[in-house]
Amino acid sequence: MRGGTAPATRRGGDVNTGAGSLAAARQYLEGRWSLISYEVFPPGRAPIQLKGKGTLSYDAYGNLDMEIRVDPATAKVLDGAGIQSDQGVISTKGRTAVDMQARTLTYILEGQPPLGAPSGPLAPNRPRHWEVAGKVLTLTTNGDDGKPASVGRWQKSP
Repeated sequence: MRGGTAPATRRGGDVNTGAGSLAAARQYLEGRWSLISYEVFPPGRAPIQLKGKGTLSYDAYGNLDMEIRVDPATAKVLDGAGIQSDQGVISTKGRTAVDMQARTLTYILEGQPPLGAPSGPLAPNRPRHWEVAGKVLTLTTNGDDGKPASVGRWQKSP
């Protein structure tokens, strides 16, 4: 090239940006989501249907902010199952790592190491298996036995 430098080259070619790509998944997740339903399946106990409201927000960089507010009776039942809340508020902030092949999301929370021993069915470092149906995102967290420990359904807000 005359009068300049050669353009930089990238290894591995262009980033895939089509349907089914990481970029498409991040774009789909971006925005605000409203909680439709949330169930927790503690081992050896009856399923717990969360009664409350929640929001989940993702930005273009994979940062997340989730807050679920449950009624006092649900907070008490959750506490008995080992899931603690702050006066009925379950809140999470951090980043989301997307694994396209396994179809999982893993939360990496602010101030916490990305790896460590999971504690309970809602432990943030447990991968959430995701499914998409239109504007509904279903996130399923499996327990140590491979069975669902929690299932949350979220609807994309306009």
